[in-house]
Amino acid sequence: MSQKPKSRGRAGAQAERGSGGEEAPSTSRGPGGAASQGGRRAEAPPTPGPRSQKQLELKVAELVQFLLIKDQRKIPIRRTDILRHVVGDYRDVLPELLQRAAERLEYVFGYRLVELEPRSNTYILVNTLEPVEEDAEMRGDQGTPTTGLLMIVLGLIFMKGNSIKETEVWDFLRRLGVHPTKKHLIFGDPKKLITEDFVRQRYLEYRRIPHTDPVDYELQWGPRTNLETSKMKVLKFVAKVHNQDPKDWPAQYCEALAEEEARARPQTGGTAPTPAPSS
Repeated sequence: MSQKPKSRGRAGAQAERGSGGEEAPSTSRGPGGAASQGGRRAEAPPTPGPRSQKQLELKVAELVQFLLIKDQRKIPIRRTDILRHVVGDYRDVLPELLQRAAERLEYVFGYRLVELEPRSNTYILVNTLEPVEEDAEMRGDQGTPTTGLLMIVLGLIFMKGNSIKETEVWDFLRRLGVHPTKKHLIFGDPKKLITEDFVRQRYLEYRRIPHTDPVDYELQWGPRTNLETSKMKVLKFVAKVHNQDPKDWPAQYCEALAEEEARARPQTGGTAPTPAPSS
């Protein structure tokens, strides 16, 4: 516990120095500085307005999912990748985003975000827990690097009413650095993985949506997903990533609770007849 604030502090200091270095010249340059530029006055980039707590929470959730995915191969996560794929124009609040993400990773998922070396700008996730079965499922630690991605896709499907357009899936995954047309270091061909491999394994159903131009497809849970996990477990995963309670999504929570109750209910199907005792 005593090491986490230090690692966050180093990351925060780096981010503050990086962002401050870009804006300082435009605020301190006097007329002489402008003349040395050939009479052209460099304009400072517009200062972003204040973000709402909801906006920050959504960005933190993206960052947490990005870090969990990148950690699957146990390769150090570069700060440049975080900035490029997740942070974007939230660069000015990067220290706060890293701090919130680090807290959520440790207290919710049992991972500590650590900078490998001072000023290295590379990070790793250190497992601080001995995972029990359910915790491992929540984090996607089920023996293959692709399970974390599958959990995210399953969550998207459930939260969208049990069916989602393929274009919407890629719109979300692009923000995590996963593109349908680019080879991925961890997942190889992401489009093939999601639309062919997961479908062949019966985790997903992949169907063309009729009367769409351009042609679009939809994704739904497959029969294997319903056997190996549940809507409540996937909803808990989504809630943990967003630092919310599953009950914050009333419709999905009621649906997941109904499924839990149905699974706990004794089967009403007829039983095989008991053979008569032999005389």
